[in-house]
Amino acid sequence: MAAQAVRTLEAWNHPVEGGLIVTSSPSPSPHPRLELIVGDHPHPGAASRAAAARVEALARSVGRDDEIWVLLSGGTTSLIAAPIDGIGADDLQQLYHQLLGSGLDIAAMNRIRKRFSLWGGGRLAAALTPARVKNFTISDVIDDDLAAIGSGPCVPDESNASDVRRALAGANLWDLIPASVRAALEAVMQGDAPETPKPGDPAFGNLTVEVIVSNRLALEAVSRRATELGLLPRILDGALAGEAAPTGRRLAQRLLSYAEDPVPKRGGMHKDTFCLIWGGETTVTLGPAAGVGGRNQELALAAAQLLAGQIPVALMSVGTDGRDGPSEAAGAIVDEKTWDAIRQAGRDPAQDLAGHNAFPALSGAGAIIPARPTGTNVMDVVIGLRQG
Repeated sequence: MAAQAVRTLEAWNHPVEGGLIVTSSPSPSPHPRLELIVGDHPHPGAASRAAAARVEALARSVGRDDEIWVLLSGGTTSLIAAPIDGIGADDLQQLYHQLLGSGLDIAAMNRIRKRFSLWGGGRLAAALTPARVKNFTISDVIDDDLAAIGSGPCVPDESNASDVRRALAGANLWDLIPASVRAALEAVMQGDAPETPKPGDPAFGNLTVEVIVSNRLALEAVSRRATELGLLPRILDGALAGEAAPTGRRLAQRLLSYAEDPVPKRGGMHKDTFCLIWGGETTVTLGPAAGVGGRNQELALAAAQLLAGQIPVALMSVGTDGRDGPSEAAGAIVDEKTWDAIRQAGRDPAQDLAGHNAFPALSGAGAIIPARPTGTNVMDVVIGLRQG
């Protein structure tokens, strides 16, 4: 995003006066005046706090007549995470960890996380006031909810502290989160601390927001490429959501039962092979002794159980950012032989699935797609192949 922004500004003869890029892995900066630093993802740490401090320093240097481009994508919530006053760094890390294992979807998690993060919930927009701000966003959430993407640093926060407390209680987390987090929220509820910026706040008076890339565009790109390969692509309606394992079984069943009559026999390799395409983002509710994996791996492993011994089919589930959970995987690809291959490798795939331990199970079957950071995030893509 930053590289394209630089090219665009140079084409318009607009000089780049300065800026900051925060990413999840080291890479060269596209411009000598753009500082590039690495934050932590998916769990915030010291690098994320350092990034948040650099954002603060840059915001303080912004003048009334400046135009600021905020290039926002998935992962921002963690990459520039630093706690608000009154919350310790370890407590914020604990909160993020608890939320990531809660089974809440990304929008629900970010409604909570933004409340306790230095730049979430419109606070970055407030810090950049009164400069002109243009926010270009890559969406990594269902329905392109701007308040959820990156915890909404440049849009109003329509939820209040009471909403957040109810959400934490509903996820059975209120009594588990750190005491400083509860105290910070209660201070807002009692009027002793300010709310996040709301609709109508002057912070948003000189700001525009535009979604430039989304999961739907990724699915359409997959469809075009499938057509080029001679497949019969079908983008299936209904964004992926909910628990990964049941979703994986549902998609496997759809893949096994899918048929369109008559299938056009156009000749040539793969001309009667359907390519079923889904997009979205599932969740995983972790227990106290969870193993190693990620939502895409768990979805694929559950699908493999249903596909075992069936007709020749294949299903891939992958994160578009090139990473899936706290493992060295981007996702996995399974077929009707994967479940037995895991057994032959000496593992119990059913036990691994129940223990959220998909990575070693799928590794044993050679089904892991290695992590390969892409530099962007538009949720997940699932692709299924079967003969017509």
